[in-house]
Amino acid sequence: MILVKLIEDGLGSPPEWAALEVQGDLETRRHTPLERQYVGDLFATIRDGVPILIIGHHILYGKAQTFDKPLAVMKKKPDADEYVVEAIVTKKLLFKNRPKPIIACHSNDL
Repeated sequence: MILVKLIEDGLGSPPEWAALEVQGDLETRRHTPLERQYVGDLFATIRDGVPILIIGHHILYGKAQTFDKPLAVMKKKPDADEYVVEAIVTKKLLFKNRPKPIIACHSNDL
């Protein structure tokens, strides 16, 4: 068991985050790493709060699931054995269905 000393930053409670889970692989045309890269746009429907992820010309519909036990995102303080809680992850947005293509239709094509 590892004991971790947590300290309060004095700014109040940490923000609430959600984890994003996508079934399958995300690949770029050039096979470059996706770290710190723009991947797509995340939305939610107004009525039901259904998560929608748009990546390029594809749309994915997901569902939100709440974690039984929240996760803490922590950052280690330099030159100390202390951690600061950056955020609390309380739910995940799960996208497990195949993406659907987005097809544009112009008014002069009708």
